[in-house]
Amino acid sequence: MTRYRLHCVSASGNSFKVALFLNCAGIDWEPVGVDFAGGETRDPSWRATTNEMGEIPVLEVDGRRLSQSGAILEWLAETHGVFGPSNAEERFEMSRWLLFDNHRLTGSFAAHRVLHSMTLVPPHPDVLAYMRARTHGALSIVEKHLADRRFMLGDRPTIIDFSLAGYLFYPVEETGFDLRAAFPAIDAWRGLIAALPGWKQPYEMMPVGNSLPLVRSATSAPSAQS
Repeated sequence: MTRYRLHCVSASGNSFKVALFLNCAGIDWEPVGVDFAGGETRDPSWRATTNEMGEIPVLEVDGRRLSQSGAILEWLAETHGVFGPSNAEERFEMSRWLLFDNHRLTGSFAAHRVLHSMTLVPPHPDVLAYMRARTHGALSIVEKHLADRRFMLGDRPTIIDFSLAGYLFYPVEETGFDLRAAFPAIDAWRGLIAALPGWKQPYEMMPVGNSLPLVRSATSAPSAQS
C-alpha cells in the first residue's frame, strides 16, 4: 500500500507544491481526488475526518492527515532529509520565505487567478486591479531576489522553490500573467525547476478531483498581459 496519499485537485497550486516535492524526492505517493467545485471541503463530515480547516492539500500518512502546504513541506524535508536547510541560517530563510509566499505571493496570485478566470460573474475592475497589483508586487520581489542566483537559497533547490513555484506553472489564460515576457529571472528559475527529475505539469501530476472550471481566459480579458 502506498504510504503517502495526497488529497488534492489538479488546479490547486498548493497541492502541486507538495506533489512536486514528493515526485522530485522520488517518494512513492498517490493523488486522491477531492470534489472541490462541488463543495466537498465545506462538508462537515469531510472536515471532521480529513481537515477541520476545510482546505487542500491534505497529506495522509500512517493514519495521520497533515494540512497546510508550508507545514507539510517542512515536515517532509525533515522526515526525508532532502530539500531542507543545511544550517540555522537557511532554516530561518526558509521560514521567512514560506511566510512571504503564503501571505504575499500565493495569497495574491491564487486569488487573482480565481477572479481573473474562474468566477461566473466577472469581478469589479477595481477589485481585479487591486489583486493584480498585489500579485505583480510580490512577483517583483521574487524576480529581484533571483536576479543573481539559480534557486531561492543559492545553487540547490529547496522547499522554498517548490512553495513559491506552486501556482507559476499554470497556463497564462488562467493566471493572466505572462511570466516569460514580464519576469525573465523567474522564467529562467522555472526552467531549472522543470528540469528536475520527477517534474511534471500540475494537470499531468494530479489528474484527479473536480476543480473550479475556467470560465474566462486571457484572450477575452483586456488586462491579461503583464
